[in-house]
Amino acid sequence: MKVQVTIDDQYQEIEVHINARSFDEEVEQLMKQLQMPMTNVIDGYVDQEIRMLKVSEIYTVYVEDGKVYFQTDEEEYQSKKKLYEIEELFTQKFSRVNKSTLVNVDHIRSFQLDILGTTALILHNGTTVHVSRKYLKDLKKKLGIGRE
Repeated sequence: MKVQVTIDDQYQEIEVHINARSFDEEVEQLMKQLQMPMTNVIDGYVDQEIRMLKVSEIYTVYVEDGKVYFQTDEEEYQSKKKLYEIEELFTQKFSRVNKSTLVNVDHIRSFQLDILGTTALILHNGTTVHVSRKYLKDLKKKLGIGRE
């Protein structure tokens, strides 16, 4: 992908033009990302309190017993949103690693590969998260590691 930026006083607002050979998945993803509102906080619930959590402080988002939770360094908070809604909101920062878990890619410390071919992530807070084979390729692509 080639990116070109033009700075000129004639523009009243930012314009984005996408030039491509065809409308494919990459173009569609780019359009979705550009149209998404930029937010750095999300509401988390603990007891009778609503806390505004910085997305950068969230390590994982996971589903347990049909409820969605945010895991931070200090505490776990419940969310009123569905897992797929959070995944769509924060597609740049979070990656799905298994059916019920999203991981903040900025908090990944290392990959742990098992002899049996299973993969786990070790996060900066010491948490270990299982990575499903189904999602491993997309995770590596987002991180820019491995082969294409």
